[in-house]
Amino acid sequence: MTRASLDKQPHEVAAMFDDVAPKYDLTNDVLSLGQTRLWRKAVVRAVDARPGERVLDLAAGTGTSSQPFAAAGAYVVPCDFSLGMLREGRKRQPHLPFTAGDATKLPFADGVFDAVTISFGLRNVQDTDAALAELLRVTRPGGRVVICEFSHPVLAPLRTVYTEYLMRALPPIATTVCSNPDAYVYLAESIRAWPDQPALAARLQKAGWSKVAWRNLTGGIVALHRGIRA
Repeated sequence: MTRASLDKQPHEVAAMFDDVAPKYDLTNDVLSLGQTRLWRKAVVRAVDARPGERVLDLAAGTGTSSQPFAAAGAYVVPCDFSLGMLREGRKRQPHLPFTAGDATKLPFADGVFDAVTISFGLRNVQDTDAALAELLRVTRPGGRVVICEFSHPVLAPLRTVYTEYLMRALPPIATTVCSNPDAYVYLAESIRAWPDQPALAARLQKAGWSKVAWRNLTGGIVALHRGIRA
C-alpha cells in the first residue's frame, strides 16, 4: 500500500504513514517551506501546557509535536495509530510514553486529560465526528482542545496559488525528499476535500465542545480551532 484513498480506511492510512515515517518530519519541513515550525509554535502557545497537567497529543507521529509539552513540565502522551511512526518516535525520544490508539476509540478513561490536541491528523480519521466526541470524552470538565489542521485560504488569489501548488508542485517536490511521493498526492487531495473553518467549528460544537473559536495561520492555509469541555 503506497497511497490511501479518500474514504480513509484506517489500515490504508496507517500503512501509508508507516511507509513515510523515517523522513516524515524532514519532508513536511521542505514541503511547507519551513512553515511547520511556526505552526507548531502556535499550537504550543494555544495549548499552554502547565507543569503537572496531562496532555494528549493525538496523531503525534514521531513525537516532534509532543516534546514542547514535556519541556513545559506537563505529562504528555503521544498517541498514533501508525506503528511505524511510533517505532520511529521511540528511537528518537525514548523518554516519551508513546501509545498506539485509534482516534475513534481512544484507549483512555473518561476525563483524564487537562488538554487534548491534534495537529494535521484529524482529516486523516475515517469518522471525524467520532474522533471529536472521543476527544471530548477523555477531557476533564473545563479542559481544552486545540486542533491545528490545513484549511481554506481566505483570500481568493492565495487560494488559487495554494491549490495549484498542492496539486501540481507538491508531488514532484515530494519525489526529491520522500521515498513514497504517492502518499503526498493523497495528502494534497485530503486537504482540498477538508471542510472550511466555520464548518469544522460547527462540528466541534455538535460534538459537545463549547466556546469554540478559530484563528487563521498563514492566511488560512492552516487554521487553529479551540474549544472547552463544559
